[in-house]
Amino acid sequence: MKSASLVVYSLRLHIVFVTKYRRPILTPELFHALRGAFEEILSDWRCTLIDFEGEADHVHLFISIHPALNISTLVNNLKSASSRRMRHHFAEHLAKFYQKPYFWHRAYYVASAGEVSLDTIKRYVEAQGTQERAR
Repeated sequence: MKSASLVVYSLRLHIVFVTKYRRPILTPELFHALRGAFEEILSDWRCTLIDFEGEADHVHLFISIHPALNISTLVNNLKSASSRRMRHHFAEHLAKFYQKPYFWHRAYYVASAGEVSLDTIKRYVEAQGTQERAR
């Protein structure tokens, strides 16, 4: 639980971003940089990154948000700001996959997560990337 002026809240979201064309662009180094970028961006929005995992073509974020936020605005900012940072820092790597300045697919997944399902979502997010996927 968190508190702010006149409100006590516990708002958590599970968000999934997929790379453009589901290209396997997310290396361990890029993953590490993304985690830092998401932590900084979320902090600026009065939010917290609880957990972060994924695979080469998608990421899962488990976050705590402030109740005054518009979720779609926050999500679109997370995508655009993280994309801009990764395209800047990993331009050479990303040029192998994209001719244009792409990074994330336009669509995303978001679900609210109540206290009851907190452990279930954390286990799911932490299990990402632990098994090879058949292609």
